[in-house]
Amino acid sequence: MSFGDPNNPYSQQPPQGQPGYPQQAPQGVPPQYGYPQQPYGAYPPAGIPGMPGAGLPPLAHWGQRVGAYLLDMLIIAGPMYALGFIDLAASDDPANAQPGPFFMIGLIYALGMAIYQLYLEGKTGQSIGKKVLGISVHREADGWTLGFGMALVRKLAHFLDSVACYIGWLWPLWDEKKQTFADKVCSTVVIKVNKGSTTRD
Repeated sequence: MSFGDPNNPYSQQPPQGQPGYPQQAPQGVPPQYGYPQQPYGAYPPAGIPGMPGAGLPPLAHWGQRVGAYLLDMLIIAGPMYALGFIDLAASDDPANAQPGPFFMIGLIYALGMAIYQLYLEGKTGQSIGKKVLGISVHREADGWTLGFGMALVRKLAHFLDSVACYIGWLWPLWDEKKQTFADKVCSTVVIKVNKGSTTRD
């Protein structure tokens, strides 16, 4: 059996594609190590033909956004009002009752839950309501989540949606990117994702 040049026992070439080593790339082409081309969770840049919203993933429709908002408000304010009614029921004069201890507990809960919801939205793109409805808010430019600071700025920017006769809240009904005024100011979009997940469909 021949193994190549008998005078040069080291002339045999090792097999290509040994485990743990990248395949040899053609000259001038850098080797590929299997790392993703885009960061996790980011969507393709705008302008790719055939994708809705000028390259964006499927955008959340207005009904989903309203449903998520109402659910978040219920989670934040519902227990506070429920505890407040307990104070009213225990009062000798409900018509002139002042906020009692149960209402104050509810107020502290509402404040803590509002901050927690904002933290979730900044970190994962989803408040509890958004997660239930299968939508997520991201930066329009690269698809990354906002972070707590920018999520707070966006929440405050919703003032612009209300100040013009609340027209900003309705703007996603006809806007190409389904953005409110706050979304446009903060360069954010709300996209559809798998329910219970922070990744898009």
